[in-house]
Amino acid sequence: MEILNKKIALLKSKVEKNETITIMIIGLGSVGTFLLDFLVSLRDPQLKIVVAGRNAAKMQMDVNIVRTAATIRRELRSQIEILGDCDLNDVDSIAATIKKANPDFIVNSSRVYSGLKYGSISWSNLRAYGIWSPLSIRYAKNIMAAYEKVGSNAVTINTSYSDAVIPWLKSAGKTYFDFGSGNLNHLIPRMKFFMAEKYNIDNLNDIDVTLAVSHFHDVVISKEGHAEGQTLLLNFKKDGKDLPFDQTEVLAACSIPMPVDQKRNMMNASSNFNIIDSILTALREKTVTKVHAPGVNGEIGGYPVLIDGAKAEVTFDTTLFSMDDMRAANRKSIYCDGIENVENGTLVYTDELVAKVKKAFNVDLPKRVAFEDIEKTADFIIKNIIEPFAPKK
Repeated sequence: MEILNKKIALLKSKVEKNETITIMIIGLGSVGTFLLDFLVSLRDPQLKIVVAGRNAAKMQMDVNIVRTAATIRRELRSQIEILGDCDLNDVDSIAATIKKANPDFIVNSSRVYSGLKYGSISWSNLRAYGIWSPLSIRYAKNIMAAYEKVGSNAVTINTSYSDAVIPWLKSAGKTYFDFGSGNLNHLIPRMKFFMAEKYNIDNLNDIDVTLAVSHFHDVVISKEGHAEGQTLLLNFKKDGKDLPFDQTEVLAACSIPMPVDQKRNMMNASSNFNIIDSILTALREKTVTKVHAPGVNGEIGGYPVLIDGAKAEVTFDTTLFSMDDMRAANRKSIYCDGIENVENGTLVYTDELVAKVKKAFNVDLPKRVAFEDIEKTADFIIKNIIEPFAPKK
């Protein structure tokens, strides 16, 4: 966490001096647009929000509607800037954009294959999401290469499958994102709904949840209300005291109907927002905030993380579960998602996933994907799985 904490210290200085805090959103699809709207809703004149991507005209339309809606609500206090001509296939192009924006936060909300929820293909056929890792890392690795090239000190957040993407970058010796968003943050509110009703708690924020698990269990619990036979590292507290619970009952209550289209990205955007807002709140109020995030410090899976604003320090929350226990639980969880390991710059799929892909799509998925084969494998997956099997619009 040493490098991240140096970034937090720099950010603390800017917060205290009331200097402009610049948040850069790379990729203004549905996640990026929701995030822009959420950030504007803070009514924070210290914030400047830069949106970057290739299609300036499309981004301008999305920014226009956010600005207009925010003005109707009397919320527009933050600056918004558009930087077009940012080609995510070109490291130099990304580097020039980062250098121009000079951001304090960078959020990667880009997607290689836009307009498709990958799970619409993989869940019914494979009951696993890890197959898409080469697509999730494709732009992410370019962004971090550009980030390193310009010597940026921004706090970085990755949106797509950070449980494996961030460890993949770290294992390859590359610069990697500080935080991942999503997954655990989609699951925890569902658990709070149940516990609030069980204990007649009016304010959901009074329920302190601690959870360590990977993307797979977010999906299987949210969709089906069970943990595929595993016992989760899970705890609930209120006012520092444990709230007893039956894990089977909690998980069953998490299966609540939700849309399957791009409206779901409201949750992922909220997870990005939560990380940014938690950091800024901790620094401004000199307090400790807790977030749940995948891939922090290059760890496989998802973890509870504490942000100490007074100390300008980020640490894993090990007050209830040890790092060894959380690592073991996450590896067991992500194995169900088709990821056996991430080591030495290579992502290793499980034998079970390789067999399922063969049976479902008649495609020979490679057992191992080396860092230098990311583009080739991503193209292979698009050509042989996404294009033939994606739901028709």
